[in-house]
Amino acid sequence: MTDPSVGHASPLPPGSRAPDFQLASTPDQRVSLAEFRGSPVILAFYPADWSPVCTDQMALYQELLPEFRKFNAQLLGISVDGVWSHLAFASDRNLHFPLLADFEPKGAVARAYHVYRDEDGTSERALFVIDAKGMVAWSYVSPVGLNPGADGILRALESLKSEGAAA
Repeated sequence: MTDPSVGHASPLPPGSRAPDFQLASTPDQRVSLAEFRGSPVILAFYPADWSPVCTDQMALYQELLPEFRKFNAQLLGISVDGVWSHLAFASDRNLHFPLLADFEPKGAVARAYHVYRDEDGTSERALFVIDAKGMVAWSYVSPVGLNPGADGILRALESLKSEGAAA
């Protein structure tokens, strides 16, 4: 077994153009990154629905949705699980933000953001804050077994707000 604290991916760095994508949020609805242009977007890549750490992480973000909305930011959860798993997970955990299925081709969006885990076929536990112009403002990969919390997200959103006020 490998040490989960070493060897994790190097996510797309700040200053990179965020790759656009279109992923299923329900069996008949797709969400694209481009539709949120003009507002910050938080991308929360996570390994799998139902795992204990993922469950805690998504529950925390649900609690913090009002804070994220103060920055006019949209939260999108992304994993390689299918849309039916996402719907059941969101319903069971009372999540009110889109969970997107990076399912087929498996992990294509995670690969575009440099956070796909070939060794187990999931994504890293990775966070991105995308600015209103579609650029990566902040990125972070947490060890898979640790909940990264939200402090980094909130600092990045605050920084974007400050930059906007100065512009």
